[in-house]
Amino acid sequence: VSEFLLRRDNLLVMRRVSDATRLFIEGQRTKLDSSDCRRTARAKKSDPGGYRMLLTINGKSHDVDVEPDTPLLWVIRDSIGMTGTKYGCGIAQCGACTVHIDGAAVRSCGMTAGDAVGKKITTIEGLAENGTLTKVQQAWIDLDVPQCGYCQSGMIMAVSALLKEKPKPTDADIDNAITNICRCGTFQQVRAAIHAAVSA
Repeated sequence: VSEFLLRRDNLLVMRRVSDATRLFIEGQRTKLDSSDCRRTARAKKSDPGGYRMLLTINGKSHDVDVEPDTPLLWVIRDSIGMTGTKYGCGIAQCGACTVHIDGAAVRSCGMTAGDAVGKKITTIEGLAENGTLTKVQQAWIDLDVPQCGYCQSGMIMAVSALLKEKPKPTDADIDNAITNICRCGTFQQVRAAIHAAVSA
């Protein structure tokens, strides 16, 4: 009798283990199914109409496959390969990443790719027209403004936007509009170049 009871108890234990195993496997299968659904959803977002988007940069359309909340700076540099726009701080404070969005100076590390869709984006690579430097770019060369040069593409973009809005800015206008940081301290050279570009 005791052997029978022992065998019965073992069978009950094995049945419970089997039931638990079955429930565990079903649970895992459910998780896997959910995971498959999420993967499928992500894949669909990578299809046209999902995460793919068209950005107009320097007059050309670029089909990029990035999530909408990707900073525009990284799309310009990493996805498209235009490295003239620099990374400085990542919090839209230093201005090294300045580009033009519909003609206005914008710090691209603080703007998402999704927000840039349908807008005209201009980077430092697209500032010159037909190979001819702008007055601002030429003034930068003539007055030898850069030292290390890292921040200067953003500085030039910010100044170019200012002069488009105010062709003859005062020093006060320059102080208010040009808040880009130059760690080499070229602010006086920048001011002189701005006035030179106005007079050119």
